[in-house]
Amino acid sequence: MLTAAASAVLVGGVTPVLAQPGSDPGPETVNSAGERVDDLLAEAERAVEAHNAVDERVSQLGEEVERRQERLARSQQRVNDQRRAIGSAAAAHYRSGSLDPALALLLADDPDGYLDRAAHLDRVGDRQRGELHGLLAAQRVVDQQRAEAGALLAELEERRAELSDRKSEVQAKLGRAQHRLNRLTAEERAERERSERERAARGEHRDGGPGPASAAADAPSGRAAAAVSAARAALGRPYVWGSTGPHGFDCSGLTQWAYAQAGASLPRTSQGQAGAGRRVALEQARPGDLVIYRDDASHVALYVGDGQVVHAPYPGASVRYDPVRMMPVSAVVRP
Repeated sequence: MLTAAASAVLVGGVTPVLAQPGSDPGPETVNSAGERVDDLLAEAERAVEAHNAVDERVSQLGEEVERRQERLARSQQRVNDQRRAIGSAAAAHYRSGSLDPALALLLADDPDGYLDRAAHLDRVGDRQRGELHGLLAAQRVVDQQRAEAGALLAELEERRAELSDRKSEVQAKLGRAQHRLNRLTAEERAERERSERERAARGEHRDGGPGPASAAADAPSGRAAAAVSAARAALGRPYVWGSTGPHGFDCSGLTQWAYAQAGASLPRTSQGQAGAGRRVALEQARPGDLVIYRDDASHVALYVGDGQVVHAPYPGASVRYDPVRMMPVSAVVRP
């Protein structure tokens, strides 16, 4: 995972990502300036989640390559042991069989004993032939394992290069967002904050929010309760892109970490978490449900009841409460 020092590109005091990215708004007004900042932050968050997906694959590949290499080493050791055993027996047999058998029988002090030993050597030869076939089969297994490990290693190196590219993309997008944020005037910042409050209020009351029946369901139990408790404990910790805690989080890192504290495993990305359970209607949301935002599922939060979510909003902000309808909801998932 990336360090907080490498991740803290934006600094605090800005408002949530609310707007979907759209076309170039043309000449900026007070409203459009703030919206453009939100667009850039949303783009950066999409890049973060794409980075996280590659990072997860790199981690999986690294673990699998290590397992394959350990398995290959064990298989190779068995082949080496078999080869040494067969080689020693073959050398001994060669030494004892270096004299023509008919002449050896003529010169033997104990012809009957010699015949007994010769029969035994024939049986050893049959067994050794079986062992040789076994050795060849084991060597083919080693060759196959070596080829598979090599292919995985090549993919790992390719994904590591892609991860570096994704990191550069995130940093570039965050840099553009920071530059645009720095250009906002005091009036534009105030308008952006006012617009955010209005959007949150509209979302909170649209369709009544989660239905009346949700009040009775706002008492989570089991792992959902543990996940909600963990998310609340993370309030105030900074957004750190690429991080799964415990000292900083990005959006999917927070929800993954919260459920990990409850002993449950979630995928690393918001897109992966969108498929990590049963879909329910927003009106049926219960504490512990994952709320997925935007059509591309590029943001995720944890529903905690009373029409509120806890989430890691964007770089520069801290883990906090927000209305569940702070952005367009694309799905609610019950892990």
